[in-house]
Amino acid sequence: MKTKIFCDIAELDQIKKFNKKKIVKGFTTNPSLMRKAGANDYKSYSKKILKICKNKPVSLEVFADDYLEMKKQALQINTWAKNVYVKIPVSNSKGKFMGKIIKELNNKNIKLNITAVYSALQTKKILGVINKKSKVIISIFAGRAGDTGKDPVPEFKKSISFAKKFKNVEILWASVREPYNYLQAKQLGCHIITIPPSTILKIENFGKTFDQLTKETVKGFLADSKKSQFKI
Repeated sequence: MKTKIFCDIAELDQIKKFNKKKIVKGFTTNPSLMRKAGANDYKSYSKKILKICKNKPVSLEVFADDYLEMKKQALQINTWAKNVYVKIPVSNSKGKFMGKIIKELNNKNIKLNITAVYSALQTKKILGVINKKSKVIISIFAGRAGDTGKDPVPEFKKSISFAKKFKNVEILWASVREPYNYLQAKQLGCHIITIPPSTILKIENFGKTFDQLTKETVKGFLADSKKSQFKI
């Protein structure tokens, strides 16, 4: 199975550039990336993204923290384009499982990206409230788990196993830390991996030998020592 590469991004000029790349099959974003990109009006900025990217899936996240407001935002976001996946956190900031809203939106045939997932137990809870028809992406945050000393791989293995009965569900490797994560995601059988632009550029250069890497590394050290005019 091929692991699709999505680009995790919010800058409009970068989206224009990466939308042209065949290697990029979709886009994900979130409120933090939007803020970093300078977005002031969430709706108008999202629509600018969707105007650029019309034929690939785009995940846009709700930013409400309670059920009623989350539902209101999700229903609105879903109307913005046919290629939209509405991102819903698996739990709100208080740790409450968002199963009720996930189930309701899923039953309305709204494409969902369930985000901020860390464990197979959370995956199992999500699978327990959705149908087997409407499209669902489950985004598991590998990098952030690794940052705390936890191995995300067993959680992916179990999650992928749980999701096998659901042809409408895709498991996504999120919070990439290095290009090698792409190979890990492929080996595990993840359906999707979402990657920042700089890391996608590195993946496009896969294939260098260890000898090439040694030469490039030493050349870099040499060039910097000359620029600094180091002497001993």
